[in-house]
Amino acid sequence: MLLTVADVLATPVMQAGQPEVICATNLDRPVRWVHVSDQAAVADLLVGSELILTTGQALAAPEQARIAYLRSLSAAGIAGLVVELGSYVSELGPVVAATAAELGLPVIVLHRVTRFVEITEAVHRAIVADQYAELEFARTVHETFTELSVRRAALAEIVQTAATMLDASVVLEDLSHRVLAATSRHTSSAALLDDWESVSRMLPAGPWVVGVGPHTQRWGRLILRSERAQTSRVSMVLERAAQTITLHRMIDKDRFGLHRQAQTGLIADLVEGRVTDERDAQARAAALGLHRRARYVPLALEIETGAASDPVAVQRRSAAIVEAVTHGLGLVDASALSAAEHRPGRLRSSGARGAVSESARAAPARGRGAEPDAAIPSTAALPGRLRGGADGERIMVILGVTRGGELDARLTEVCAAVLGEVRRVDGVRRAVAGVGPDSDSLLDAAGRLAHATGVAEVALSMISAPARMFFRSADIRLRGLLSLIRDEPGVQSFAEAELGALLRYDIRQTTDLTGTLRRFLDLAGNKTELAKALAISRPTLYDRLARIERVLAVDLDDGESRTSLHAALLVRDLTGDKL
Repeated sequence: MLLTVADVLATPVMQAGQPEVICATNLDRPVRWVHVSDQAAVADLLVGSELILTTGQALAAPEQARIAYLRSLSAAGIAGLVVELGSYVSELGPVVAATAAELGLPVIVLHRVTRFVEITEAVHRAIVADQYAELEFARTVHETFTELSVRRAALAEIVQTAATMLDASVVLEDLSHRVLAATSRHTSSAALLDDWESVSRMLPAGPWVVGVGPHTQRWGRLILRSERAQTSRVSMVLERAAQTITLHRMIDKDRFGLHRQAQTGLIADLVEGRVTDERDAQARAAALGLHRRARYVPLALEIETGAASDPVAVQRRSAAIVEAVTHGLGLVDASALSAAEHRPGRLRSSGARGAVSESARAAPARGRGAEPDAAIPSTAALPGRLRGGADGERIMVILGVTRGGELDARLTEVCAAVLGEVRRVDGVRRAVAGVGPDSDSLLDAAGRLAHATGVAEVALSMISAPARMFFRSADIRLRGLLSLIRDEPGVQSFAEAELGALLRYDIRQTTDLTGTLRRFLDLAGNKTELAKALAISRPTLYDRLARIERVLAVDLDDGESRTSLHAALLVRDLTGDKL
């Protein structure tokens, strides 16, 4: 930043000359250079913003000549005039003071003889240092935003970098004045974004507002909210940040819209505790379109899709699911934030790893000398969630519901619209919605998203889940309870104690008695129906059940034993075969 006339006046070398300010107007003018001259016609040699040092020879002329001299300097745009008294004039007189005041020209006199060369050196040294600092700043800006472009940094990081460089608040908005990313400095997010749309619409044009997007297709604005930042640096940083954001969107335009990315970033900040002030949270959410003064409901969608080996196809399907959710919310005019997560599929066997189906072992050979299908894993009893090779999508939503309305009716309307749109997407097999407790606090609702996700995950894993538009904890019963405590060492030890012997037997004997036990418990011990389901004879079934009783040392006719074994199998399902 260039020195001003006041800055030069405050330097030790100037103070040594016992300065007196004759005209204090415009002392904040920047000094581009220092020029020493006693010529009356010096104005013809100037380009503007110079500080003129003189011994006052031109001011020793008649009154009209002195006035003409001052007017020529003012017309040349000098920063100010410093006159050393003694050589030609002992005082400037009222005419000079009056003329300087009329022209708004800073005039200073030095009462002691001063080495002008020392003033020149001091000021020029500062000017050169400032120019070097500006060059260094420009290099830093170039390298920083180039690096952000290369590694495709997120919008929030680009905006945060610009705000840090300028030490001022920066906001990225779209053409509807919705905030896509914001970083506050020297104020809170709530104060920065309060009534943002109105504030943004009234902002005047200037270096603090820079368009984002190709010149002919602007889609947003980058706005600096500060009056303290240096104008030259503001333009440099905001323009480079805008270019980086434009490139970011050009690269990612086929993935997710910037508005969705902004919502995803906000939900991540809320869930991970990076936003701790309720007013800030609500201000950022309102800037993205979530209604204020609402009841906030955490909602999670668990979606099972067919497996796909083509990453491009997976990406397009993920985008289609997100679009479907957005469209469904729009159909019922729902106010919400949402974030999506793709979850690659994994094979989850209900029996021991490597176990095979007993029915496959018992099946007749398909030809002379043929071996039974002993190498085919049993998937008949796999839980509904992400069956063998399936992929999945998870959509987390914070829904704003008008206070005083019927919550369940509104949730039914929203979930019906969203699930209906999602199920139309090619490749979607199943989709369920889980709901957590609602709250008047956005931070509390965000903290309960994990609960809603757990409910939805368990609901998707239920083979015979009831037909519901959404599930709460009470709807998933024992499986839901176990899902909350599934990672407790005591629960896992219980499941291992109940099933460990049978799992080891299946591994050693390459059988699937665990699968038989599961089907037996699912059918509430109905042996006739179990024999039909397994396509085996009653004596063969009785033999298997007897082996299970011997291996586990239990009585399958005992109700408590059945309950314990069923609970252990549910824990095994919920822990993903980690037992």
